[in-house]
Amino acid sequence: MHLTERREGEIALPFNPGDQADATIRFIGRVTSPWTDRSECPKNMTAARETGQPASIEIDGPFRQGLLGLEAFTHAILLSWFDRAQRNLIVQKPRHASDAKGVFALRSPVRPNPVGLHVVRLTSVDLTTGLIGIDAIDLLDGTPVVDVKPYFSSADAVPDAVRPRVRTC
Repeated sequence: MHLTERREGEIALPFNPGDQADATIRFIGRVTSPWTDRSECPKNMTAARETGQPASIEIDGPFRQGLLGLEAFTHAILLSWFDRAQRNLIVQKPRHASDAKGVFALRSPVRPNPVGLHVVRLTSVDLTTGLIGIDAIDLLDGTPVVDVKPYFSSADAVPDAVRPRVRTC
């Protein structure tokens, strides 16, 4: 299926949210991953970890001092920019789902503001080179990085969170 084709039940916005910016985002680096094609890329971090393929984040020079202290953490939250994703679908029908859903009820990269959220395990942090080693990633090689934040299990984990049951057929 071509990236701009619509599945049954999908609805596109009458405009492209990327055509007019409300804010400015400065990318601070790029992801280096083994995935160069969307069809090969794992659909989530669980699937990415199952491949056993490590990845890295390279932070650009001016932002490298911001890594100071990150090496003390085991995990971080990575915010990415899905630069190759469509931005105009507001209702989508994922390949694995039986029903269409609004974009805000999905984790799809196709969304008005294509921001990705990834909890990564840190394997190394090098302030000099700006390289952050991570256990795995569900992003294409070269994906821009918006931000990196330390993960706090005391504040970021929500043990009583629930999600709807997923139908398998």
